Amino acid sequence: MSTLRNAVQRRNHKERGQVAGREKFGLLEKKKDYLLRAKDFHSKQHKLKAMREKALFRNPDEFYFKMINTQTKGGVHIQKRNEELPQEMIQLMKSQDKEYIKYQRDLSKRRLEKLQASLHFIDDGKNSDDDEEEDDDEEEDNSRRAKKNKTNHIVFVDSEAEVRKFSPAKHLDTLPELVNRKFNRPRIETLRESAVVAPHTGRELKDIKKERERMFKELASRMKREEELSRAEQELAIQKAMREKGRKKKVGTDKHGLAVYKWSAERKK
Repeated sequence: MSTLRNAVQRRNHKERGQVAGREKFGLLEKKKDYLLRAKDFHSKQHKLKAMREKALFRNPDEFYFKMINTQTKGGVHIQKRNEELPQEMIQLMKSQDKEYIKYQRDLSKRRLEKLQASLHFIDDGKNSDDDEEEDDDEEEDNSRRAKKNKTNHIVFVDSEAEVRKFSPAKHLDTLPELVNRKFNRPRIETLRESAVVAPHTGRELKDIKKERERMFKELASRMKREEELSRAEQELAIQKAMREKGRKKKVGTDKHGLAVYKWSAERKK
């Protein structure tokens, strides 16, 4: 009889759909959809209730060391990125950062050496030549600047007689007109063998001076960049040493305010 009952075609019962007057509210919610929604709602209510009870009965003097290194913003706990990564991945990232900084430092050092080789005289870039005048206003500015940033070239002799007979042009083996120059001061032999190209107008002299000041500014910026890269590489090396085993002690701070550590010597087995 059961086989015969299953062989007879029966009517398929379908759930009622949304009525035409309520189509603007979307699909009609079935009981299985309601059960999922109700289960999710009640689970959230239970979690909120448990959190309220935990906050109500918590100890106001509670402390654990994680509070020092963590923080909240707008009531949301901020998790540090390194704490979510494994230690092997952090070591790899730090080593790659150190290699990249070393690569950039090598590039900067080569450019710095090339720039230093192209300059004839390394100074602060603010001194001017006493024999090069353009007009009255610039002459006053140059004289005032020369008095403010005056440099000396000291020559030692054996007696006072040599002091009275001393000739700067003869000592430097150059012309008297070029003695006061601090750069591009050729010797007499160089002037005899080859022609020296010199500026003839004040405009050319001004352009040379501007280009020289630009090169000195670039030199100063590259020296500062070299110092910053060296400090960053040193800081990464200290961080790597701190992650390794060994007893350490803070002995002070450096000129940049960073902590300086000293590791105790351990006997290797």
